[in-house]
Amino acid sequence: MPRTKGVLLTAVAVCCAVGLTGCSDDDTPSSVSSAASKAASIAASAAESLGGEASAAASSLASQAASAFESATAEAGRQLDEIKNGVDVKSDVRLGTPGTDGGRSTVDVTVTNTADSTKSFAVQVDYTDTSGNLLDTVVVTVSDVAAGRTGTATARSNRDLSGTVKTEVERAVRY
Repeated sequence: MPRTKGVLLTAVAVCCAVGLTGCSDDDTPSSVSSAASKAASIAASAAESLGGEASAAASSLASQAASAFESATAEAGRQLDEIKNGVDVKSDVRLGTPGTDGGRSTVDVTVTNTADSTKSFAVQVDYTDTSGNLLDTVVVTVSDVAAGRTGTATARSNRDLSGTVKTEVERAVRY
């Protein structure tokens, strides 16, 4: 592949990666994380297609994709911070055993409403590998849980994850 074509492909991949992180239809934590995951996938595909000829450019793309993912994680946290009258209730959340659904990692999320009125919950679930490296993050909402009751939802990763995947509650807010 001629060097100019490799550089051009790198530039296109970078533009796509940067553009996807900001072109979501909405600004929910899930949509932001999803956009960052798509940007990382595009960057990875572009890096593969460039081969050894542009390894420096591939490293740059991987770094930018990682940065986009970190931004999405920060955005998820920001969205949880903006919930009005939210209460930190991480201890009121339980996760089931991680599984898969069509390649995506899933986990059942159970929340217990210890308040005296109906409440909703936003739960940030992190997916990690066995070494503790962050693979993905999602925010799932469990709406209208009656006082003293439990509610459930299923968290699904934004993309296919391979290997042994662990899950943990990063944050939980009751509102």
